[in-house]
Amino acid sequence: MSGGEPLRIGNASGFYGDRFDALREMLTGGPLDVLTGDYLAELTMLILGRDRLKDPARGYATTFLRQLEEGLGLAAERGVRLVTNAGGLNPAGLADAVRELADRVGVPVRVAHVEGDDLLAWGSPLLERSRELGGGRGEGVLTANAYLGGGGIAACLRAGADVVVTGRVTDAALVSGAAQAHFGWRPEDFDPLAGAVVAGHVLECGAQATGGNYSFFGAHDVRRPGFPLAEISADGSCVITKHPGTGGAVTTGTVTAQLLYETSGARYAGPDVTARLDTARLTQDGPDRVRIDGVRGEAPPPTLKAGLTRLGGWRNEVTFVLTGLDVEAKAELVRAQMDAAFDAAGRRPAEVRWTLARTDRADADVQEEASALLRLVVRDADPDAVGRVVSGAAVELALASYPGFHVTAPPAKGAPYGVFEAVAVDPAQVAHRAVLPDGSRVAVAPPRTTREPARLPDPPLPAPLPDGPTRRAPLGRVAGARSGDKGGDANIGVWAVSDDAWRWLAHTLTVDLLRHLLPETADLAVTRHVLPNLRALNFTVEGLLGEGVAAQVRFDPQAKGLGEWLRSRHLDIPEALL
Repeated sequence: MSGGEPLRIGNASGFYGDRFDALREMLTGGPLDVLTGDYLAELTMLILGRDRLKDPARGYATTFLRQLEEGLGLAAERGVRLVTNAGGLNPAGLADAVRELADRVGVPVRVAHVEGDDLLAWGSPLLERSRELGGGRGEGVLTANAYLGGGGIAACLRAGADVVVTGRVTDAALVSGAAQAHFGWRPEDFDPLAGAVVAGHVLECGAQATGGNYSFFGAHDVRRPGFPLAEISADGSCVITKHPGTGGAVTTGTVTAQLLYETSGARYAGPDVTARLDTARLTQDGPDRVRIDGVRGEAPPPTLKAGLTRLGGWRNEVTFVLTGLDVEAKAELVRAQMDAAFDAAGRRPAEVRWTLARTDRADADVQEEASALLRLVVRDADPDAVGRVVSGAAVELALASYPGFHVTAPPAKGAPYGVFEAVAVDPAQVAHRAVLPDGSRVAVAPPRTTREPARLPDPPLPAPLPDGPTRRAPLGRVAGARSGDKGGDANIGVWAVSDDAWRWLAHTLTVDLLRHLLPETADLAVTRHVLPNLRALNFTVEGLLGEGVAAQVRFDPQAKGLGEWLRSRHLDIPEALL
């Protein structure tokens, strides 16, 4: 196991479409050993799947190749190794494209890739599931990919690869695989592996760890936050920081927010290790430096998560603008007119959903502020049922409906929508392989030891605050929040800004109160997890997002603003905290 200096791992992409020049910034901004790039998400897999349908040679994130036009030479000059999941559905194809680029720009590099995550490519039992799901639900499974761990990445780096391309690995595996290779950790070294997984989770979403999307954004200059890096030590502890002179900030708050993002309980399960988030300790280690230590690890679960995407059907959307007086009556009129049009056409869509957003206010000085938005969303397996039947009916109301009739955009024909589903697969049935720079293939064995990640009992709560006067105020005065999506579920991480605020928050923000503050969650299963080390609560809301982001069930389909909605709600808060 290597000791001495920490391993410096940076990240230059949090999603497919992130800041293009981040790769150059990270390579030129300061010393690094490894630079990662995360390009994949549930929606991205669907997009890449549709790309591959058009051209089997596609299916990877082409942005990474364009970034390498300049970045490959910079990385070679500085001795920085590149690890990315930009391979998407075609890691071998992207690896070949990187070799061709290297020859063209005259930068000799050793390229390796990781394969085996694509379950439809090698006759997985999920092929039968594809046929089952295809019956009446769009066109069946489009992509089916297991979330691999860092073992394949580690094997590629140990074999001397300068560039490692993967398909669907866990986002954190880009970092933990590199650390595993550098420090020589064994599969049973659960504590250091867990520490590296936590570091990887903090880095994976790029600038979200350096002040981007942060509740208290006014405390820092976040107009152009730099990208994060982790200095990882041999015991798995790390310091999260960023290059000198870059924007944003790295604080215990920004790191806490990212730790809570798209997680749930104390056990954060992955293919290599289950990291215990309840054991993580965060301390400010100087300006723009946050130390994370104490992370404990446990054996990974006995199954791997696999993500399935499919074309779920067709959807259309029209947003009617209702201005001024009698908003409810205007909404009732247009609903009745559209229902009558569906009946007359004999083609009522299978799903018709209306949402009235009362964005209007009385006696407004600006017309927009006098207007409410009535949103119609329709879905059906048949594109004709959501096409002209909907758009034509909406257009025909232009001169024959409520006063002031107009819409936010011209009605259009229907568009396909996607569905994401997570399933469990046996690791022994997944052909996880590292394809080394010399072309040889090395099988990556599944974990020898596994453990079902059962929910831990909630820890004891802190002593409540003594009684005192309260004042009606937004929750966001004393707590930050970050929310996100996992398939059809949403999570809301809420953390207190002080020890006293934590004493109040832990006893006050119950599941019942959350349902009251966010009425959209009232009829859904909500689970609360308590994380005292982070002074945080993490709520999972099941089914809020329907069939996932690609299905666009609600106007915020990834629940990105759910936490900020919660922070805006008013409740009685002790004056001592305000």
